[in-house]
Amino acid sequence: MDFLSLEALDLKAVNQIFEMADQLRNQSELLLEGKTFALFFPESSIRTRLSFEKGIKTLGGACIVFPPSSLDKREALVDVSNYIGNWADAIVVRHQEYDKVCELAKGSNVPIINGMTSYNHPCEILSDLYSISRLREDYLKLTYTFVGGDGNILNSWIAAADLFDFTLNHVSTEEYKVKENSASYQFSTSLEAVLEVSDIVLTDPLPKELRVDAYYKKYQITLDRMKQCRYKSMLNPCPPFYRGEEVSEDVIESEYFVGYKFKENLIYVQQAIILYCLGISVY
Repeated sequence: MDFLSLEALDLKAVNQIFEMADQLRNQSELLLEGKTFALFFPESSIRTRLSFEKGIKTLGGACIVFPPSSLDKREALVDVSNYIGNWADAIVVRHQEYDKVCELAKGSNVPIINGMTSYNHPCEILSDLYSISRLREDYLKLTYTFVGGDGNILNSWIAAADLFDFTLNHVSTEEYKVKENSASYQFSTSLEAVLEVSDIVLTDPLPKELRVDAYYKKYQITLDRMKQCRYKSMLNPCPPFYRGEEVSEDVIESEYFVGYKFKENLIYVQQAIILYCLGISVY
């Protein structure tokens, strides 16, 4: 089974992955022993690659890493994946082009897992939701607010909101409004009005055209702005985040920032996704 996007999942599958992640926190059995994984990651990838590699090796599996440019060739990717299937049990891909990841999955005889594309980042957002759910049992009743431009992180949060049926506000300048036919997605240009009803505040690195003082003045997430949110609110900036741009220095040093430990669960959720795709039980 492939893992390409959150749109392809249902709540039963997500709950199964979350339950598996719970079990994997205290798992010592080598569930991936004897299995090999082909990973396509750029040199610049740190958190996603490290958590995938460590997660696989901790469960006894082996990794062979290639640069994503290895897939930028004339050969049909369905042929590439079927040759790889002779020697690897699954393929994890981080590539700019989502279409290439989907093409790799067409007819593949081994699971394809999307490690990130310019269109979406399903493992990251599923892990964030898992982490939030372990901090707030009412996580599906909370209001999530994404502040920033459009891109793969916003696309995946919209997909998550549709899947889980929670409210997702998007706050930015008008040109970044996403034309989505989604009951869960709401757009606003007024940050203060939305913060008052927000429980979880989300950000992503800003596109170049928004890295200006005028934008920071209206939309930068600061400590004072987080104080306008609901009780027990949390700030979850997608790394890499940039102090002084989408977030201020003081808010990262505050109790609102979920902290670096929050991302520890990425390894367990990605392990669970791998096992789910391979049909391996943790029980």
